[in-house]
Amino acid sequence: MIIGIVLLLTATANAQVKNGNEAVNKICGCFDVAFKYAETFSPVMDYKYHDRDEISGGTELAFPIEISDKKISIQHLLLVSDSMIVKHWREDWTFENPVIWKYTDTKTWVKQQLKPEQVKGKWTQTVWEVSDEPRYQGYGQFTDLDGEVLWQSTTDAPLPRREYSVRSDYNILNRTNRLHITDSGYIHEQDNKKIIRKEGVDKLLVKEKGMNSYKRITNSECAVAKSYWEHNKAYWLKVENVWTAYLSTHNTIQLKVKVDGKVIHQLLFNLLDDYNAKKVSDAEIDNKIKEAIYKYIE
Repeated sequence: MIIGIVLLLTATANAQVKNGNEAVNKICGCFDVAFKYAETFSPVMDYKYHDRDEISGGTELAFPIEISDKKISIQHLLLVSDSMIVKHWREDWTFENPVIWKYTDTKTWVKQQLKPEQVKGKWTQTVWEVSDEPRYQGYGQFTDLDGEVLWQSTTDAPLPRREYSVRSDYNILNRTNRLHITDSGYIHEQDNKKIIRKEGVDKLLVKEKGMNSYKRITNSECAVAKSYWEHNKAYWLKVENVWTAYLSTHNTIQLKVKVDGKVIHQLLFNLLDDYNAKKVSDAEIDNKIKEAIYKYIE
């Protein structure tokens, strides 16, 4: 009887890993993307709504840069034009991940140890910024619903780039992320709350709905992006390694928004340009990257 139960649990766990791998693989590819956001409701009587019908889009390549049974790391590249490729965000998917970096306040994350039952059978999505600094983590289980795979989580996050560059009237984005995955692409649906957090007390400023669509197109339309990555991946791996080393030895991380008027990704992109132009040598680049990142750590 006990052996039967163990075999059943093992088979269930293996199925969850397999289903998660298959789902995550479907969010890799070349996509025509469209992002749409609208603020929907505010309890503040005189609130002035922002971007009630904001739409943007483009072409984006998402491809795995690390694969194992219980982890898939996906790099996103944005195709601005055939001659201009931008390193975009990165997402790591990990099965039954016991550690979460919880976003608590402006540019501050605290490491939390989760109970095994909290993450049993679940996949954690870890989203990293363009600079590979932390952004947010959320966990949920992949479920199959009439041919569509669904994954959902709710977590606190910093302001997205589309917001922090133009406003500072709130400091927490409580986001419910819902992925609807099919063979032709996926929809990233969001139900967000823009929150003012002060001394541990949350006040809702406004709610927001987001619908980001990823429609699969032929891989040849993203060929130039893959070439960009082959040329620059060694540099970005070094950047990722600096962050990984710091996070593995600390329980809290607090980052500055700007240093000398620049946000961190500006400094790292400038350093990449210098490295490619041979203004910074292979012997210097690791220390230069570490110096750049540590300028932003409080």
